Amino acid sequence: MKSFFPDPVLFRMLLIGTLFAASRITVWTTACFAATDQDGPACFVVDRWFADEVWEKVGKRTCLKCHNASGDASESAFVLQDPDRDRTRRDAVLRENRLAFERHLEADVDGDSRLLQKVVGGLDHGGGEVLQAESTGYRVLQRFVRRLHGKHDPLPSEVDDEPGAFFDGLVMMPPRRLLRRVTLSLVGRLPSPGELTKVETDGLSALSPILDDVMREDAFYERLQEAFNDILLTRGYDGVAEGALSYEHFKSRLWYQERDPNRDRKSDEKLKYSHPEMIAYTKLVRDYREAMLREPLELIRYIVRNDRPFTEIVTADYTMVSPYTSRGYGVFEQVRDKFTDLDDPFEFVPTKIPALTSRNGKVQESKTGFYPHSGLLSSFQYLMRYPTTETNRNRLRVRMFFQHFLGVDLLELAPRTSDAAAITAEYDVPTMQASDCVVCHKIMDPVAGLFQDYYVVDAKGVYGPRKDGWYEDMFAPGWGQEALPPEERWRALQWLGQRTARDPRFATAMVEHVWYILSGRRPLSPPEDLDDPMYSAKHRASRVQRKEMERIADRFIEADFNLKVVFKEWIHSDFYRTDGLATGVGDPRRRAELDDVGLVRLLTPEQLERKLMAIFGKKWGRLTDREAQLNILYGGIDSQEVTERITDPSGAMGAIQRILANDLACRHVAADFLLPAAERRLFPGIEIDVVPGESDDGDRRIHQAIVHLHALILGRDDAPDDPEVQRTFDLFTGIVSDAKSRPGIDPTESYFCQSQREVTPRDPDPHYTLRAWRAVVTYLLRQHEFLYE
Repeated sequence: MKSFFPDPVLFRMLLIGTLFAASRITVWTTACFAATDQDGPACFVVDRWFADEVWEKVGKRTCLKCHNASGDASESAFVLQDPDRDRTRRDAVLRENRLAFERHLEADVDGDSRLLQKVVGGLDHGGGEVLQAESTGYRVLQRFVRRLHGKHDPLPSEVDDEPGAFFDGLVMMPPRRLLRRVTLSLVGRLPSPGELTKVETDGLSALSPILDDVMREDAFYERLQEAFNDILLTRGYDGVAEGALSYEHFKSRLWYQERDPNRDRKSDEKLKYSHPEMIAYTKLVRDYREAMLREPLELIRYIVRNDRPFTEIVTADYTMVSPYTSRGYGVFEQVRDKFTDLDDPFEFVPTKIPALTSRNGKVQESKTGFYPHSGLLSSFQYLMRYPTTETNRNRLRVRMFFQHFLGVDLLELAPRTSDAAAITAEYDVPTMQASDCVVCHKIMDPVAGLFQDYYVVDAKGVYGPRKDGWYEDMFAPGWGQEALPPEERWRALQWLGQRTARDPRFATAMVEHVWYILSGRRPLSPPEDLDDPMYSAKHRASRVQRKEMERIADRFIEADFNLKVVFKEWIHSDFYRTDGLATGVGDPRRRAELDDVGLVRLLTPEQLERKLMAIFGKKWGRLTDREAQLNILYGGIDSQEVTERITDPSGAMGAIQRILANDLACRHVAADFLLPAAERRLFPGIEIDVVPGESDDGDRRIHQAIVHLHALILGRDDAPDDPEVQRTFDLFTGIVSDAKSRPGIDPTESYFCQSQREVTPRDPDPHYTLRAWRAVVTYLLRQHEFLYE
């Protein structure tokens, strides 16, 4: 008969494991009871306290840099994990990190907590002093020790258990105004009457199908390309556009030279640039270069338009070519049947480029016979935009890779107080030995090695391995703790792209990009100053926004990475729809929480031109025309030297706004009155012979005309008796009255503002109402509601 008891060895193992688990449970529940005097769900408060206090204020910003599985302290007994690395495991990771802190805070050395001694540089801490004994971070750890030991914590906890109340007291934008914002932002037009009817009938629920239609319009993809260039800056690489194709590998990159009308002409027979043939040739060259610049953005357009997974921006095993760029790549004959118009330089189709062949006949290693495309990662334009040098060793590319595709700023990992000279003197290879350096380079350098086949340092193309082989004084190529297998070397960027697409941070980074596109603002970062009186409020604002981003990222993943879903989720979110406060806020903490809530952005030059087109039927042109040179002055970018858009207006921008308002009113007011009333955009219900103060009906019609202008130009839904309508009415009547009081006023419109510049006599304006309406339009074009979104 078998004994009831298990094998003695196994029994001892089970007993030890049970006792250890019991001790862990005892520590956990004791801390819960000590903090709350409750059981059950109350333990969640303690976990949140650890997350918001210990982890956010100490663990994340101080300990994690070295104490992680691949960090400089990876062999220590105190190893942490990054909860942000995989948000699907965040709670579990935080629990594991909490246990790690417990073990080291409870471990005593000479009566004091081991961890408390370590952080101030004691016990031969390899990282030296990371917290001062009187710092806020140190006091947080002291409070945690007290809580672990069941002692009373004299300081109040600011943990907020109801983040859903964050939007209490805020007013959401009504569907009609939200629709106008969306159509102007995404496709540069006003809502159609049918769209307005739908939202007026069905409210917010009508917005989703409208958005589906909006995101099928060509204008949406133009906006998408413009916006992603703001993020990626791929149009800003040095040299002429075809320089992205190296002389070494692309013999046909200058194919256009064969079409030069002056190619075979003697010097005294050459055509002038004003000759029609030379004008056509110049346009051909310009279009080819523009197509080359567009190519990475055309990949984004293709992926989104065809509802393909957006992960293809780092995994696509193809590139986009047009009839012009395919000639530069030397693949025109292979793809010509895919084009509908061989003379359209901007018709793009997907294709694969053969493995590169050098002029000496050497062929790039490839097991498929094709260039190992990996979306933007292997794009010649992207690699040219972020070149390498002998000293940089692909690290710029890696920094931008992490920023663009994972939403990680590697520079934030670096210590701010390192003595570079002392470190260089102490270590033979600081980037592999000095803890201040290793914290970044152990993450950065393995990825830099994955770009090793793209090591041209003379700016003549991008493809070409280093002649002496890859550097041995750098961490080996790989991803995290995974080394690059030798057999994958030929397709290293594809290997990287596949891991990037699977990384949970990729989805969140794309959600952040769409938020930037819609709002013009970067996501909130957790506050840095622990002693800031508004720290808790700012931290809550950052946490609530981060939670929304992660919710949308989950929807993005569920939708097979369809980027359109991200746009729709953001537009429906409270963050995008917030219109203002229901009442004033007196609490400074609440004001700090709401500081970044609501959408207020200065329109970019391109957006402003599209808005003018939507309202007046014509662009101004001077903000985007190359010859005008006002684009940069008004906050635009050139993707090279000017890479950040100005968000706060300067004096020069204010002057441009005045010029724009005067010029647009001058161009359009008289011209609009010249049209039949049914065809007018600005003044369909009023004539210039309606003079204020002469009759109640006349004043009513003027008020109605102002209501129409407010709706058209400002997007306001004002009633005729609204104070803002009255303010505009007073401006109009004041101008007319002032003109009447002055003898000798010209009874015709200005020559420069008349409806038809070369026609005489000039437009009659006997009552000065035409010029008064021009002043009204000028005034409205200077308003915040027009210039901002």
